[in-house]
Amino acid sequence: MKKMVLVAAMLAMTAGSAYAADMAVKAVRAPPPPPFEPWDFAFGSALMNDYIFRGITQSNHKPSVAAYFEPRYNLNKDLQLYIGVAGESISFPNRAAAEIDVYGGIRPTIGMFAFDFGVWGYLYPGGQCFGSQGTTLQGNCAVFGNSIDFSQGAIGLPINGNFAKKSASFYEGYAKVNVTLNDQWQFGVNEYYSPNFLNLGAWGNYASITGKWTAPSTTFGSSGVGMYISGEFGRQWLGTSDAFYGTTTATAFGGPFPLGIPEPSYNTWNVGVGFTYKVFTLDLRYYDTNLSKGNCNAFTSDYSTTNFSPSFVTAINPGGFGSNWCSATGVVKFSADLTAMTNLK
Repeated sequence: MKKMVLVAAMLAMTAGSAYAADMAVKAVRAPPPPPFEPWDFAFGSALMNDYIFRGITQSNHKPSVAAYFEPRYNLNKDLQLYIGVAGESISFPNRAAAEIDVYGGIRPTIGMFAFDFGVWGYLYPGGQCFGSQGTTLQGNCAVFGNSIDFSQGAIGLPINGNFAKKSASFYEGYAKVNVTLNDQWQFGVNEYYSPNFLNLGAWGNYASITGKWTAPSTTFGSSGVGMYISGEFGRQWLGTSDAFYGTTTATAFGGPFPLGIPEPSYNTWNVGVGFTYKVFTLDLRYYDTNLSKGNCNAFTSDYSTTNFSPSFVTAINPGGFGSNWCSATGVVKFSADLTAMTNLK
């Protein structure tokens, strides 16, 4: 009898131990992952002392504000579709009211490689036409017979007589890849192409390489402040404009170009340091190009320049005005960027 009681007690202890072990396993078992949410939304805004696009000011070296909204749809964790709209305040020669960007594309990720393919449209509403020196009248200037309506500003921009079309809108196709080597180092390659860059009548091709170093998260202790250093080197190739921007004056350097000027291709670069805190970024950046002041004036149709010198005369800039829109400049930019699934939960 005692033996039976002892055996029963041992069996009860064994069963209890097995039940306790099972409970322990269940207690540490991870909860099921949250359901996959394909939709996300990114949005943000920025304030900067100058709006620079590929080394050239878009705001006449004056402050600019910007904002964007980007709905995203994730087919899976490695494939995202997106569309977006953005706006920036500008100061263009044709007096356009603003820059409105509409874009969309696809972002596949394969391991350390994050790709981005899409189309970007740049719209500049509210522009006016200022003159034409070419043999063909174009650029949305009002035309009566064989003459331009001078009430539309056909004699050119005030002060320097540069020309600007009513519309500068254009689009580009792009392909980009960003390579993340580790938590600190990233590198990228970018390619953009437009059949009619800035509506000049000239094709445009822009290619660049980028690099970014992100400081370790412990750099500023537990403050939550992050830091990075980044830079870019790029080249903008340009074709020949249409006759709207043609020249009828020869210079010692060449010309004239009545059917359109060979737009000046150029190099551009930037380097800067940024500080992040939660959704906020403060970016301090230096920009420059290798465009001369004369060729910069011919390319941008700078409406504000009064700088005149024989040294600014080039084959495509016979007037002798020079622009600093392509010169070295420093930009301070403060921005906030959020995503709904991450920041608003």
